[in-house]
Amino acid sequence: MCGLAGVLTEAGGGDAELRGAVSDMAATLVHRGPDDAGVWVDAAAGVGLGFRRLAILDLSEQGHQPMVSANERFVIVFNGEIYNHLDLRKELECKGHRFRGTSDTEVILEAADQWGLDRLVERLWGMFAIALWDCRDRVLLMCRDRLGKKPLYYGYAGRCLLFASELKALRAFPTFRAELNVDALAAYLRYAYVPTPACIYSGVSKLPAGSFALVRPGESPRIQRYWQPETFLGDVHRVETGSDQEVIEQTEALLMDAVQRRMIADVPLGALLSGGVDSSVVAAMMRRLSTSSVRTFSIGFLENAYNEAHAARAVAKYLATDHEELYVSASQAQALIPSLPEIYDEPFADSSQIPTTLLSRLTRRQVTVGLSGDGGDELFGGYTRYSAVASAWASLERLPAWVRRGGAWGIRALEPQTWDRVLGTFAFAPPSARVRLPGQKLHKLAAALDASDGEAFYRRVISVWQRPSDVLNPDLRGCESGLGAASVTCNQFSELRDYMMAADLLTYLRDDILAKVDRASMSASLEVRGPLLDHRLVEWAFRLPSRFKWRGGRGKWLLRQVLARHVPPALTDRPKAGFDVPIANWLRGPLRPWAEDLLSESELESSGLLAPAVVRRVWAEHLRGHGNHEQRLWTVIMFQSWRRRWRM
Repeated sequence: MCGLAGVLTEAGGGDAELRGAVSDMAATLVHRGPDDAGVWVDAAAGVGLGFRRLAILDLSEQGHQPMVSANERFVIVFNGEIYNHLDLRKELECKGHRFRGTSDTEVILEAADQWGLDRLVERLWGMFAIALWDCRDRVLLMCRDRLGKKPLYYGYAGRCLLFASELKALRAFPTFRAELNVDALAAYLRYAYVPTPACIYSGVSKLPAGSFALVRPGESPRIQRYWQPETFLGDVHRVETGSDQEVIEQTEALLMDAVQRRMIADVPLGALLSGGVDSSVVAAMMRRLSTSSVRTFSIGFLENAYNEAHAARAVAKYLATDHEELYVSASQAQALIPSLPEIYDEPFADSSQIPTTLLSRLTRRQVTVGLSGDGGDELFGGYTRYSAVASAWASLERLPAWVRRGGAWGIRALEPQTWDRVLGTFAFAPPSARVRLPGQKLHKLAAALDASDGEAFYRRVISVWQRPSDVLNPDLRGCESGLGAASVTCNQFSELRDYMMAADLLTYLRDDILAKVDRASMSASLEVRGPLLDHRLVEWAFRLPSRFKWRGGRGKWLLRQVLARHVPPALTDRPKAGFDVPIANWLRGPLRPWAEDLLSESELESSGLLAPAVVRRVWAEHLRGHGNHEQRLWTVIMFQSWRRRWRM
């Protein structure tokens, strides 16, 4: 897990100038790779590659990057891990290739020589962002892993193509000009993240997950997809399965192999343990596979409503892991908040970024690699919103449009706090699937009642700002032309729940969950690996019939059955809890002066981007307790904080 940066331009520049520029870009990524640095340039060809290394495999000089192939044709900078590199090494050795070291980086180079750039990427299993230069054919390969775990940005400064793991590296190039992408801002206000392939800067893009590009100097990247989710998403791709027991065993075998491959490292490793199903199944399999004690790490909060440390401790005790936990005070968490724009580079407003960053720092004190349970909710139906939204839409779609509009008006007639007092359960859900629905979420539902179909309904339910243009300066309204939409539709699925899972896999998982974990962990120089996101397991899970996800009104049926083979269900059988912090209360309390400064009328007006009257009204309502507007306010506050840090 490292940081890469580079430049591709037309030949003719000076060697020292190019080397200096690439070195400056790579230097901004020292947190991603504190162990080593390197630069390789060929000014005559117009290419420069820079690298910061976090040493995980082959800690010797043989693992240094940029790395040149044995035949000196290829040069690579590579961020991530290739989990089938030992298999590929054996195959390549049988074909006559010889290796100097034991790194997976060298395997990629020899694989490129054996199979060519256009066929290389589909052979790799893992998490990766790669920039590989072909010295003979003078072409650059840029590629990204199937799920988008590792980031790769690219854009232009004049005629120079720049690429890097983080945006701060692009900003370090002397002629790069950062200009705001208003469409991306509008999408951010809706989702609390900037969706791929957009970027907050105009003229810069994120390379899509599961894609690669071959680029020649002076030409634009031609994006090609090597992984096609359409081949396993949708009812038409469902597989015939055996008995429940056979499916459980097949799933466990896939998981066990995925965990085992991610335990290969030349440095200490452990597991991030929340005590929930996902992280517990990973920790349990690590314990089963390990010949020594497994290290586990969790974080707790003094506020009981947000504390899960006791659950993690119980699982760790049962598994006999070497467990460490950190209880974080509100002041410690709040002290981190002003540095978030530096860590995340783009505006990012998932408040779980705070505990994720703190947990990463705790874990890095003891180990360099941590395994996480990310992906379990998207693969196995873990989010409670899947059943709640599906149940709501099943009832709503039978109603005439005028009735739904009238219902929305009626909901808004009462304040959210009033609904909290009078509404016990979500009336649309059958008894087996009833969920608690706070008044604030009911108001959010009201804004979605006039949706044309289940797909639009879900989009509105997950939107932070239902109409992002409402919070933009009137001169900028009409932006966000479809950014963030999933490449699947409801028509591909017989159940709305399955559509929501697929849409989240292709959007929310990549641009929120994985982006959050990458920036949080790498800010602490920690590598995080996600066994549940092994692409073989992803394809398997989405081909299974829905009954393997939901039974008895609950999600994750299959994953729970696998976990029950290793951990007593009583230890993990509890309502799902998010990795949250009490932002709503902090904004009314200790964070209020800081937030007030960012949300002042003068500060809002200074950018000419946001509508001060709208933001100030929502802020005032929140302070008075007339609704919990933490999500909407957090998107604006994080944008304002980001804008101040990067002087936009």
